Amino acid sequence: FIAFILNLSFALFEFIGGFFTNSISIISDSIHDIGDAFSIFISYFLEKKSKKGPDNKYTYGYIRFSILGGTITTVILLVSSILVIVNSFRRLFNPVSINYNGMIVFALIGVIVNFLAAFFTRNGNSINQKSVNLHMLEDVLGWIVVLVGAIVMKFTDVRIIDPIISILVAVFILISSFKNFKSIIDLFLERVPKGISIDEVRNILLGIDGVIDIHHIHVWSIDGYNNYATMHVVAKDDFNKVKKDIRSKLRECDIVHVTIEIEDCATKCCDVDCHIVSGDSHHHHHHHHH
Repeated sequence: FIAFILNLSFALFEFIGGFFTNSISIISDSIHDIGDAFSIFISYFLEKKSKKGPDNKYTYGYIRFSILGGTITTVILLVSSILVIVNSFRRLFNPVSINYNGMIVFALIGVIVNFLAAFFTRNGNSINQKSVNLHMLEDVLGWIVVLVGAIVMKFTDVRIIDPIISILVAVFILISSFKNFKSIIDLFLERVPKGISIDEVRNILLGIDGVIDIHHIHVWSIDGYNNYATMHVVAKDDFNKVKKDIRSKLRECDIVHVTIEIEDCATKCCDVDCHIVSGDSHHHHHHHHH
């Protein structure tokens, strides 16, 4: 919330500053900051909601509300950086006169304010908080670049530096938001979490005593940190021991919550052709509905 207040008041102050100094890199930075401020506000609101535990409506809890915040933030950033790039290209071809001294002062204040905001948000560990902190750090970098550019322009009067700076900053933001966006989309599409290979998990589990076959393995993540899995296990001997072994093996693979459906050889044809097409339900006499 502190980051939001800092950012919004600063973004408005900055917009006026960009207007006053005639610098597109400051104006583009302010647009980016206003976007940030809004998304931080959304994040703040959703992050609070995401702390609620599971209930009858949201049985996994509200964790994904936080990711929704991250999505909105990232989309705002993607759009605003594209707008900035388009505007800066227009400026490349008709440079205007800029008040360099004013620009240097604004850039200095920009570095300080954003450094403070980055410092305040450095301890977050959710995707949402990380994306907010990432923005703060990007803003610090962006302002350092603007500052250097302003100083260079003051002594050389090469006006074209201004739009070039804003394009560079915008491209940098575009690339990092895109990466962020991709990881969020992976979560929503229930992609297998990074660092986990289904084949590897299967082979590890097939090595456990009493496990004959495993099929229908599903692994997904709720928030990018907590991984969940469900699976059907054909087992013999002591089912409880098999389950315990599976759980402890999966914990080593970073899977915290496992639901196991145990089948014995009687329920399932324990013959060779079932083994070949595990993970495929055509050979089962019953279809599972999840």
